[in-house]
Amino acid sequence: DRLLELGKLARFPIVSANVKRSDGSRLLPPYVIKEVDGLKLGIFGLTTPETAFKTHPNNVKGLAFANPAEEAKAIVAELKGKVDAIVAIAHLGVDASSADTSLKLAQAVPDIDVILDGHSHTTMEKGMLENGVLIAQTGEYLKNVGRVDLTFANGKLTGKTASLMTKQLFVDQAIAPDREVSSIVDEVKKRQESVLQEVVGYTGVKLNGEREVVRKGESNLGSLIADAMLSETGADVAITNGGGIRASIEAGPITKGQVITVLPFGNYIQTKQVKGSDIRSALELGVSAYPESLGGFPQVAGVEFEFDPSLPKGERITSIAVKGEPLDPQRTYVLATNDFMAAGGDNYTMFQPYPIANDFSSLEESLIAYIRQTGELQASAAGRIRVKAAETASAPAPAPAPAPAPAPAPAQDAAPQTGGVYVVKPGDTLTKIAKLYQTTWRELHRLNPIPNPNLIFPGQTIELP
Repeated sequence: DRLLELGKLARFPIVSANVKRSDGSRLLPPYVIKEVDGLKLGIFGLTTPETAFKTHPNNVKGLAFANPAEEAKAIVAELKGKVDAIVAIAHLGVDASSADTSLKLAQAVPDIDVILDGHSHTTMEKGMLENGVLIAQTGEYLKNVGRVDLTFANGKLTGKTASLMTKQLFVDQAIAPDREVSSIVDEVKKRQESVLQEVVGYTGVKLNGEREVVRKGESNLGSLIADAMLSETGADVAITNGGGIRASIEAGPITKGQVITVLPFGNYIQTKQVKGSDIRSALELGVSAYPESLGGFPQVAGVEFEFDPSLPKGERITSIAVKGEPLDPQRTYVLATNDFMAAGGDNYTMFQPYPIANDFSSLEESLIAYIRQTGELQASAAGRIRVKAAETASAPAPAPAPAPAPAPAPAQDAAPQTGGVYVVKPGDTLTKIAKLYQTTWRELHRLNPIPNPNLIFPGQTIELP
């Protein structure tokens, strides 16, 4: 309802062909036709079916998200003959973990000329051609502005290219800030500044919230958030989704503003009494896309588990321990999660039937309180999530056996060795570090509690033999 209200206020059309009401009618206009220099462009919208569980399920009650390719075929058939080019504005993305992608759309509907895409936050410098369809994406957070050029000859489309420019370059070349809007923004920033700049604690290491980290494996920031949830609620297990973590925090002072940037959605913590079998089902869901990224990848506290990605989806978990004891499928545990997941968001439908036991703080408030209580953080990925197959299936190739000659001094660009400890630098791998010190990546992995030997972070300390 709110979207429809905003649609009436907007100075631009909001279009989507595949969002349907329960009676099968479309919620929004499916397309518009715009005439530019005597040429007609048919522009239609497509919404990812993942919306059903990527937003809070209560937000989309009574709505269905039809197959994008099938709806696109119908729209294209309607537009052909009326327009000179067909453009899809899609929020589908190219992530392999998504069932519906712009790649599949292009394969199924080659009469689309251009897909302006989003959802997967992919930076496409020159776009990509798939089945003759140009797909363009700009990345994320307005870091870039995209441009697509269409060339026509005698009313026929003869060429199409995509390019990117940085936001700042675009602004410098093309846009003078609106004074009225700028003054409003400046006033809001000034009012908020004293609150957002407040220091709530310190971290000695980078707290990693990068998309490709939190959606694929254990993150020290994800573990910290889950620890805060456990601390506030006293639950047995805490699970939060990696996709809800939207930024990192660099080493140094931590401000309220940084925490809010990490957790921008205002989700709050809820507890439910959940059977062990459903905790197992939840963790199976969370690792089902690995090694592809998944917004529902679990960041956890109170629980440790191991999974083998070579096993079938739904059967990958090889061990689970809650507070050091093996998970009992029949036992009821107190679970702390966020309200989005508690309602079945990110497809965690196994939590949905359980009644809410208690409501607690919002995630960002809980994390701020926990950081204040803890003081200076030295958070590390603590081995709560272990990838069983990493050592055999995807681990780095072992370094060659060391020669019998005395070990050479470390290369000049190596970080200093202090008391048998190496500090990881950007670009380092376990194999690279092992070669510097005439050992093997396996020996370093044995000495250090690193859940995935392919995943180490700048600032992390590696104990040396």
